[in-house]
Amino acid sequence: MDFYSFAKGVVSSVLKPLYRVEVIGIEHFPKEGGVLLCSNHISNLDPPIVGITAPRPIYFMAKEELFRVPVLKKLLPPLHAFPVKRGMSDRQALRTGLEVLKQGHVLGIFPEGTRSKDGKLKKGLSGVGFFALRTDAQVVPCAIIGPYRPLKKLKVVYGAPIAIDSLRERKASPEEATEYIMSHIQALLDAYQ
Repeated sequence: MDFYSFAKGVVSSVLKPLYRVEVIGIEHFPKEGGVLLCSNHISNLDPPIVGITAPRPIYFMAKEELFRVPVLKKLLPPLHAFPVKRGMSDRQALRTGLEVLKQGHVLGIFPEGTRSKDGKLKKGLSGVGFFALRTDAQVVPCAIIGPYRPLKKLKVVYGAPIAIDSLRERKASPEEATEYIMSHIQALLDAYQ
């Protein structure tokens, strides 16, 4: 068993009962090929929650500052996390993300870039649109719903893959693709809240 699977088992055994995690729509998750998984962002616990509920290992961009913390610096790479500089175009992070998708893995992204303080979906950053348009990965929207309070139900909803082909064909802008993806996340929030 690799470290990722071991950590997933440990974290799952703690978080699933604590937050009474309910997973909806897991049947929509593509079983193979590159997947761009796009979720809203309401808590620092979102990456582990998505990590333990998704059926495949996920590669996450994590803010560069986390890699300066000695313990996390050793822990994050085997958990498939790679650094991204926030607030600027980080070419290395974009290249790494594209490579993850091209190799047929799952790239998990929180398009808002930072946590939403009020739980409402904020405007997405264009990086997610860039990944959607520059690869042939399937784009899966995800909504995390509920308070992160012990023994209160937390829902993780996976939507069906979003049709991006028409946007790719007419060379839509990353901003337009991002807005389109965000509208699908919002639809999941509206449907399951």
